[in-house]
Amino acid sequence: MAVLAVVSLVAGRLLGWGELAGLGVALVCALLVSVLMTAGRPRYGVVLDLADRRVRIGQRAVGRLDVRNAARRRSLPSQVELPVGERTAELAVPSLAPGAVHDELFAIPTDRRAVVVVGPVLSRRGDPLGLARRRLRWTEPYELFVHPEVVALGGANAGLLRDLEGQATRDLSDSDLNFHALRDYVAGDDRRYIHWRTTARTGQLMVKQFEDTRRTLTTVALATATGDYADADEFETAVSVAASIAVQAIRDEREVEVLAGPGRLRTGTPPLLLDDCARVASTAAGAGVALLGRRVVRETPDVSVAFLVTGGVPTDAEVRLGTRHLPAGTRAVVLRCTRGADVAVRTQGSTTLATLGRLEDLPRALRRVAG
Repeated sequence: MAVLAVVSLVAGRLLGWGELAGLGVALVCALLVSVLMTAGRPRYGVVLDLADRRVRIGQRAVGRLDVRNAARRRSLPSQVELPVGERTAELAVPSLAPGAVHDELFAIPTDRRAVVVVGPVLSRRGDPLGLARRRLRWTEPYELFVHPEVVALGGANAGLLRDLEGQATRDLSDSDLNFHALRDYVAGDDRRYIHWRTTARTGQLMVKQFEDTRRTLTTVALATATGDYADADEFETAVSVAASIAVQAIRDEREVEVLAGPGRLRTGTPPLLLDDCARVASTAAGAGVALLGRRVVRETPDVSVAFLVTGGVPTDAEVRLGTRHLPAGTRAVVLRCTRGADVAVRTQGSTTLATLGRLEDLPRALRRVAG
């Protein structure tokens, strides 16, 4: 409209057309009026509140928006924009008396795993023709974490995932669980570890020596290459499988690392892990199962049990390639998530390949792996 106004004024003056010049003046006046209608700043007190910041897929998530007139005069009606994920909700705020509050309840879609950004709340002022618009920001954005589905494993993994005494190393110490040998007593040794029976037989003090042990380190590596999965549902199953194993390891107070995407996921508590799982996405440049073994060795060289989670597309040769680089003595379990497949487990050496079609099949598959 601004360009048309300038063209009308110039053409009307050059050609001597009063009507065209009058049209240009009218357009200029309309633009000026629309700009004036955006002047001024409403005095609102806006509160954006989410009932819960963490929900599961399908769990109801609601929020509340309160708009209070903080001015001494009645406010004019206005429009408020509330971005929710990729959508933007437009809410009408009526004229409010001083101190009056208008509240709106809204629902947030949770039908898929995601991190939904809610906000910031924006108020909008403009003219009826839509020539000028002014937006004011009232709140900061909030993140709603829609966690993947997980299943409780319970005793299904007792033979494979539980860590009782750790694994022996070649380092010797004066106190641990694994007895190694006896040696002569030296000043400063703890008398609790004197072996009195041998001392009585030899006539000199002998103390017990132990092998250091280390706790089992479980690594869960998730393939994020889109080429490893037949569709998005297979990838979602794989994310849930990896999350279920890691959550159970955290609850069992065992050392666990989760490799997914460009870095490691946080494993301090189950909620933190699931927050990071909500961000995981598959990409064409992501790591496939054939590269997971190298990544596990590079980032967790002391791994004891490695779970490689992938989709149903990789061949057996690609799966073997992914486990070939794991350290000797590492128990490797490849979980292949194939939509509609029955549970199948086969073991070759220290590598086990388990196929499952649904997340609910994971406890049964792990029982067969542990057996």
